[in-house]
Amino acid sequence: MKAERKIYTVEEICKGFTYNEAEGKGLFGLSGKLTIQPEYQRNYLYAEQNGAREIAVIESVLKGYPIGLLYFNKVDDEHLEVLDGQQRITSLGRFLTRKFAVTINCVEHYFDFMPEDLQKKILQTELLVYECEGTESEIKEWFKTINIVGLPLEEQEILNAIYCGPFVTLAKEVFSNSQNANVNKWAAFLKGNVKRQAYLHAALDWVSRGKVSEYMSLHRFDTNIKEMQTYFDSVIDWASGVFTDIEKEMCGLPWGELYEKYHKQPYNPSDVATKQRALYEDYYVKNKKGIYEYILGGCKEPKLLEVRCFDTPVKEAVYARQTASAKAAGVSNCPLCAIGLDNNRTRIWKLNEMDADHVTAWSKGGATDISNCQMLCQTHNRAKGNK
Repeated sequence: MKAERKIYTVEEICKGFTYNEAEGKGLFGLSGKLTIQPEYQRNYLYAEQNGAREIAVIESVLKGYPIGLLYFNKVDDEHLEVLDGQQRITSLGRFLTRKFAVTINCVEHYFDFMPEDLQKKILQTELLVYECEGTESEIKEWFKTINIVGLPLEEQEILNAIYCGPFVTLAKEVFSNSQNANVNKWAAFLKGNVKRQAYLHAALDWVSRGKVSEYMSLHRFDTNIKEMQTYFDSVIDWASGVFTDIEKEMCGLPWGELYEKYHKQPYNPSDVATKQRALYEDYYVKNKKGIYEYILGGCKEPKLLEVRCFDTPVKEAVYARQTASAKAAGVSNCPLCAIGLDNNRTRIWKLNEMDADHVTAWSKGGATDISNCQMLCQTHNRAKGNK
């Protein structure tokens, strides 16, 4: 890959700057010759967190601090695209087009209302650019190695760069667009930032059954995303149809896997809601995230809920009581060993050789208190399961 060193002023680079508010990205600069955010680039992120990062870019320019090298990819003799630096260039362009203000001497200033000398300083600031030229694979490999300090590329952002094309373009318009009216609904089920490609990654992960890279490679030049969008909508509609009570613990669960495993089973949403509320109110349920698969699986796997165990004082009290009674009767202090026919029938187990067990299983209504506790040898307890 070849690289040629160039110097542009801020005014030159931002000439003809346009910004798409709906998609949250800078589009063009250099009088239309520069594509600021090609499809393999991440979304514009510096406006987040009250715009602290984009304000910092302007403050650095005003103080005469360098804002780092910029790398452009030479598309042809007339056109360039930003390989690295789109966040900084977009910050500059947004400031010059009055999208935000900076504070100078305790007073907020938009660019048009700044003192003339400061306007001139910004416009005439020189930026060092390397214009690169190479094959697509060379450009993409170089892009993957570049990270802006503090904003490392997410996995999906890298994959978007590797497999850029019509499929990624269409997918980002739906799943990376913070203005999409469905984002609030999706947020109940998906973790992460829509602009950092978290929702797009989930959609791809679900439809590909975890083989995201292979799926993107196969569909790179598709001119529609119907299969992925239909599958994604099916998962969300199923989950929101089964679980009508929205809780924070639903967010980030492996809904694609749960859909594959359980969507063919019938559920009564009213009954599901009743079970869900009861489990949320149950003091003994430690893992509320496990409630959803527990219900979907027919309430047969209490281990998903991490039901609270008997505490040490209860275990010691029950052990002492059982052991004293067993010694008096000449039998094992494990009730199940005591009724057996092997050599353990009279064995007195040590406390650390026994486990606390619910006499009546928690799943069958048994409480986690001393009246429902018995100590069993570890072999019998593990064999007993949920019986």
